[in-house]
Amino acid sequence: MASSAVCRTRRPERRVRRQLPTSPWLFAAPGMLIIGVFILYPFVSTLVNAFTDRRTLIPGEFVGLANFRELVQDDMFWIGLRNSTLYVLGVVPALVILPLLLALLVQKNIPGITFFRSAFYTPVVASIVVVGLIWVWLLDERGLVNALLEAIGVGRVGFLSDQWLLLLSAMAVTVWKGLGYYMIIYLAALANVPRELHEAAAVDGAGAIRRFRTVTVPAVRSTMVLVGALSSVAAFKVFSEVYLMAGPTGGPAGEDTTLVMLVQRTGTGLTGRVGYASAISVVVFVVTVALMLLVLRADRREES
Repeated sequence: MASSAVCRTRRPERRVRRQLPTSPWLFAAPGMLIIGVFILYPFVSTLVNAFTDRRTLIPGEFVGLANFRELVQDDMFWIGLRNSTLYVLGVVPALVILPLLLALLVQKNIPGITFFRSAFYTPVVASIVVVGLIWVWLLDERGLVNALLEAIGVGRVGFLSDQWLLLLSAMAVTVWKGLGYYMIIYLAALANVPRELHEAAAVDGAGAIRRFRTVTVPAVRSTMVLVGALSSVAAFKVFSEVYLMAGPTGGPAGEDTTLVMLVQRTGTGLTGRVGYASAISVVVFVVTVALMLLVLRADRREES
């Protein structure tokens, strides 16, 4: 009787289903399809078109390196390369240092700091079009900034009409909009820095600046390299800020045109030179990869 009761109360064994070898691929298929359609195919298509004379409505034929030889003789290409390079040199150092200082500030638990954290991050979630238009209104000849300068007797400044001031203004917008984003990255890195290191440095008599140089910077150096790589690529591929502030023509006589603006201007429209624009895109890709490799190599040299 006892053995039969045990048999009646014993749960039936569950059959284990064998997983098919194709099951992981079925789960990954949607993501792989999206990557293939929106990333791999455009990349391969651009690479192929760079060696053709394709236009918007004309398939084009293979022309070899003709587009790249034309790039060397194109003054607008060198202007775009100059402006994109200057953009990297002007924006990247600011986006590496300023967000770190901002993160150190908002990391402290002081009254009202939550408001400032939200305020600093607000430009990140704002649309770049809205941000660009706001800054255009502020820096216009009749904008608020010029009105204040005129009120204090300085006079109006051509922020959007002078070649170099326009480029600097676009850089300022890029830095202003990116501060909050990179601040969050630094906050995550600072949270992993042991407090004991700062306390030990303070006991040894190190001040705030010395603790920043000897404790904070070494602890977040890998994050600084990451921020430098991300901001370098984004700065070299800048489009929206300069386009909104300089207009489709790229500022006075097109002197503020960047490489991505040149791609957009050359490759769009019914008569767009898709092949030539693709060649410029290939150059942008090669330079951005080179920038990332340079940043990583510099970091490895410092570690060694």
